[in-house]
Amino acid sequence: MITRKRLATGACALLAALAVGLVPSGAAADEPAAEASPKVELVLDVSGSMRARDIDGQSRMAAAKQAFNEVLDAVPEEVLLGIRTLGADYPGQDRKKGCEDTRQLYPVGPLDRTEAKTAVATLAPTGWTPIGPALLGAAEDLKGGDATRRIVLITDGEDTCAPLDPCEVARGIAAQGIHLTIDTLGLVPNAKIRQQLTCIAEATGGTYTSVRHTEELSKRVRQLVDRAADPVVTPVATEGADRCAAAPLLKPGLYTDRETFGQHRWYRVDVLPGQELRASVSISADRAVNDDYGVLTRAVTVHGREIVRGSEAGDGRTDVISTGLRYPKPPRDDADGDDGKPAAETVCLQIGNSFSAPPSVKTTPGMPIELAVDVVDAPDEASDVAAFGLGRGWWLLGVLVLAGFVGGLLWGWLSRWRVAVWRTN
Repeated sequence: MITRKRLATGACALLAALAVGLVPSGAAADEPAAEASPKVELVLDVSGSMRARDIDGQSRMAAAKQAFNEVLDAVPEEVLLGIRTLGADYPGQDRKKGCEDTRQLYPVGPLDRTEAKTAVATLAPTGWTPIGPALLGAAEDLKGGDATRRIVLITDGEDTCAPLDPCEVARGIAAQGIHLTIDTLGLVPNAKIRQQLTCIAEATGGTYTSVRHTEELSKRVRQLVDRAADPVVTPVATEGADRCAAAPLLKPGLYTDRETFGQHRWYRVDVLPGQELRASVSISADRAVNDDYGVLTRAVTVHGREIVRGSEAGDGRTDVISTGLRYPKPPRDDADGDDGKPAAETVCLQIGNSFSAPPSVKTTPGMPIELAVDVVDAPDEASDVAAFGLGRGWWLLGVLVLAGFVGGLLWGWLSRWRVAVWRTN
């Protein structure tokens, strides 16, 4: 009887072990989710002008192919990479067809280096330069998931498919809040080309680089691909309101939004007694603006009383202007919350700007905003800027006054003593 019970117990244990081994979802339930792989798409200009032989004694197309081979050999394993072309297929003069000439040469995904190199080797300079449609196609290729996304555009000319302005296309992509960065590389040192490619890059927080040698092209593209693989904090898209009551409630983190010229937007943050709110905002002037502008950040109570503010002004010499504020909330001994804990104070954050622009500049979509919010433990003896204005500066002022008073008395006494000694002698 005892033997049978032992055999039954052993069989149950064996079945339980097999069941645990055969159900991986239960075993992995508590494991953290894998981080999404970064996505990069290289967009290559294959228009007819790429035949020009002005890069290290070879054609622009040959230099681009050589650089691509070196880049593909160095792509990090975690990067999902794709390749898109523009102007690679249609050699005719039909503008409509020429401006539709963009296709994905290699899909965004795990990289098969041999297959990708073979696809690039088949390219020959052919047609038009539809940069705007190519950027729209690349943005669609990179959609999906929360991964870091980056487009690297390599071109030797400006877009030939107006009125679809590639700069406006880039601003529209940025306004979608999908956190996609566009970096541009120009193969020709032309002022108009540089202006257009700079505008495309700045609209999405990217960079523009002028390259004149194959080694420079290869090195720069490798840097940008590696940058996509670096861990970064991805901002969360949010939308501020025109008043505090309707504003989104933000947790500590990094956020992005859009703000038109002269607009004010509101956000809310909960701050507990004994905590300090730290908020900073950066507004990017991604288009031509008039000189003399500013950005304002205010912390206000829900009843409209201003707590503290931060502001900064500029004169057109910088593309980004930033400001911030700190609000330490004093600790409280009494508990007035439902759960016996101190109740949080809702602080209204107002972000405003005084930008203006010439009549020819479009005001939509609004300029990109990056808002950083953090709530930390307040210092033991917080210098409450909202209550004391100068914070600890008042104490310093008092010390200076007292030191001046004592110094004056000592100097007067010393002077009188010296005069008395002089008269005696």
